[in-house]
This record gives sequence, structure tokens and C-alpha cells, in this order.
Amino acid sequence: MNQSRERIAIVDGIRTPMAKAGTVLKNTQADDMGAFIVRQLLERNSIEPEEFDEVIIGNVAQPAHAANIARVIALKAGMPNSTPAYTVHRNCASGMESITTAASKLLTGEGDIYLAGGTESMSNIPLMFNKEFTSFINRLSASKTFSQKLKTLFSFRMKMLRPEIGVIHGLTDPVSGLIMGLTAENLAKEFSISRKEQDELALLSHQRAVQAAKENKLEGEIIPMPLMPEYSTIVEQDSGPRENQSMKALGKLRPYFDKKNGTVTVGNSCPITDGAAAVILMRESDAKKRGLTPLGYIKDWAYAGLEPERMGLGPTYATAKLFKKTGTKLSEIDYIEMNEAFAAQIIANERAFASKDFASKYLGMDEALGEIDRNKMNLQGGAIALGHPVGTTGTRITVHTLRELRRQGKQKGLATLCIGGGQGASLLLEVE
Repeated sequence: MNQSRERIAIVDGIRTPMAKAGTVLKNTQADDMGAFIVRQLLERNSIEPEEFDEVIIGNVAQPAHAANIARVIALKAGMPNSTPAYTVHRNCASGMESITTAASKLLTGEGDIYLAGGTESMSNIPLMFNKEFTSFINRLSASKTFSQKLKTLFSFRMKMLRPEIGVIHGLTDPVSGLIMGLTAENLAKEFSISRKEQDELALLSHQRAVQAAKENKLEGEIIPMPLMPEYSTIVEQDSGPRENQSMKALGKLRPYFDKKNGTVTVGNSCPITDGAAAVILMRESDAKKRGLTPLGYIKDWAYAGLEPERMGLGPTYATAKLFKKTGTKLSEIDYIEMNEAFAAQIIANERAFASKDFASKYLGMDEALGEIDRNKMNLQGGAIALGHPVGTTGTRITVHTLRELRRQGKQKGLATLCIGGGQGASLLLEVE
């Protein structure tokens, strides 16, 4: 990075509570969640809606009823018709992609103020007709005579009604043919990660998230959300953290993806989740001219690619690229948010970060990135407890990293996550 390049200010950032799919937010569509959080962000800041140059929103499932969901969100949130909006999609990093896309536009002078974020309703990822039933409907539609229609109707079989589950398709990489949980199993084998180690990390995630909620450490980050259409019920906290989680309970769960020889369970994996988050961005100089005190700043970022079957190592690859680009060392980082897609994936990255051999073989580096201190990472719980609404998480961990740095009175942070399909993303963040 050109060290003279201006930092990008994240003026403010907030999110909805996050809820396990099929629970309290199941009847709230992704565009409505996104519109709610954008509206709240606008109401709590002095920037007028017409001042925004563009709205950029990350989303993965792309609901059929809200094509270009960013535009739908912008209009539902009260942005003027003249404000353009578009949707970005980089799988699990979609919410981060929205931020870095806006930052790129700010650095090139294309605009001055952007609203970015992410939204996902995994509850509403649809079930789909299978090919047999689709073929049956097509044949029935094409039948012209009564006898043709009757013949087609007699070809119907009950098995044709067996649906294809959209979320499973979405979580399966078409190149490697592996559902994401099996990529975690690959890392567990590559790095000799035991089931006990994974369950211990999962328990820690829940314990930290529960404690953070008790101590109101996420106050100001989570905006309570009334449920449509009556608005009589308000969701105030994340529903995923379990106060009674234990090693005994986790130990009872069977491997979910590799049922014979696996170690990855639903307990040491992130749950599918609903939620939305949003931020306001502008150049640092413009924030100062306005007399604003930003939440923090984006110093730089990097995306990296790797084998789809090892996608969970994305944080290591992307962080190595980011550190080379900026001359940063892990020892300078005060706090890390690394998305907990799977406990095996987090532990694999910890070991890859600390391995000189791994750095030499895969990263083109002479020295290891360094040892991650768990006392500086995911201190308020990670996605194993909180959940991972795939289009939203990149925004959430960015916002939380800055808020946690401010809470601790520290300066430099790293927000990083793996990306389905074999990528990684890392953001270098700073606060004053």
C-alpha cells in the first residue's frame, strides 16, 4: 500500500440481533432486515439520505422477490430515488466486499459518502422442485390433448415431490463437490485436530458470548428489532449463545458431515442464521471536516484464493497477503476477529499462522505469520455461538473489531474470514 494513501473512515456501524434460522426472525425477509438496519443507521447520524453517493449491500441467497436487494433495501429505508444501489456477492465475505468496494470508490474519488452492509435470511432460502418434478410439470404443460394429459398424469410418482434443499446447494462447492463441513473435516485431518479440541473451542465461544450479553458489551452494536407485521415483539439479543453449553452436551453430538470417521458436529460448527448489518463510510479528511468522530478506519485489505477443498484456511492466505502489502506484523495487532465457520477451521488457521513450514510451503514467506493469542481474538464469542448469516458476517466482524478496539483502548485490529469456494478476506483496521 502507498503509505500516503488516505484512510477510509467508518463513521458508524450497527447490526440487528442474529437468530438461528427457523426461529424468531424466520418471518422477516432479508430486504426487510436490511431496510430496518439501514433506517436505524440513518436516524442515528446527521448525514442526510440524499448526501449518499451509493448504497452497496452484500447478500448471498439473492431472494427472488427482491432482485438487486440493495436497491430494494435503499428505497424501503427511505433513501431517495436518485440514490443508486447495487448488490455484491462474494459468498461468506459479501458483507466485507460491500465495505471494500465502497472504500475503493472513495479512494478513486468516484463518490464521497457510501452506505454499505450485508443482509441474509437463511430461514427463507427456498426449497426447490427436483428435476423429475420439473420435467413432469413441463410435460404436463406441453400436453395438448386429453389423452396426452392423462398419460402424463399417470406418470406421476410421489418421489417427484421430494424437494431439493436450497441451503445445502448453497453450502456445497460445485468445483470440489464438498459441502463446507467436509472442507472442515479436511483441515481437521491435515492439522491433526482432535474432536476434543474442537468442542473446547466451541464451548469457549458460547461462554464468551453469554458473558458478553450479561455484561452488555454489545450495547450500541446490536439494535433491538421489532418483528413484522404487528411490531409487538422486540428481539433484543442474539439467540444462538447457550448459557448451559457444556463439554458433556457437545460430546454427545455425532459427526454430521463424515458420519463414520469425522469430528465436525453441529455443535462445533456455526449455525445457519438470519441477520443484517450496515456501516457509513467516507474519507478521513471529509469526516474531520464534518467534525465527526468515526468508529474507526480502514487502513487496507486483501483477498486471496486457495484450493476450494481447504477453503477454511482463507484467513491465513489473505492475512499473509495483507501483511506483505502493508508491512504489518502480527505482533502489532491488538485484536482479531476471525469468523468461526467451524472450530476445526479456527484451530487450523492458528496452526498455519504459527508454522514456519506452512509459511514457506504455501505463503512464500521465510517466517511464520506468528502465534495467535486467543486472549486477543473473538473475545465476545464467535460465529459458533452467534451464528453466520453469510451475507452479513463480513460487515458484523468489521463493526465489532472496531468497537472492541475502542472498548479496550487499543489501536490496530484484524477482521478476517474464510470464504466458501476457496478464498479468504482480511481487513486491517485502526482506531484513534
